[in-house]
Amino acid sequence: MSSAAASHVGTRELRANLASHLRTAAAGHTIFITVDGQVVAQLGPVGSGGQPDSIEALIATGLVVAPRRPDRKIEEMAFELPAGLSSDRALREIRGR
Repeated sequence: MSSAAASHVGTRELRANLASHLRTAAAGHTIFITVDGQVVAQLGPVGSGGQPDSIEALIATGLVVAPRRPDRKIEEMAFELPAGLSSDRALREIRGR
């Protein structure tokens, strides 16, 4: 198991096997704690910064949704924006609103 292939553990399982999960975290792995199926916390090694470092980790936390069609290419779009333009106004202009 790696941080990219993180595991999910419910609170009951965490309490029952806390020492084992702490050893797993100390070994460099990330464990996502769930309550009623929703990720509410993350257990990982000290110094990991608390930030997921891969798209797989973001998907595991539920912060992003996995693509429905993984074979689909995503077009990169670049926009030149004037200095001092707020992000909400830039998005409105890009979207044509």
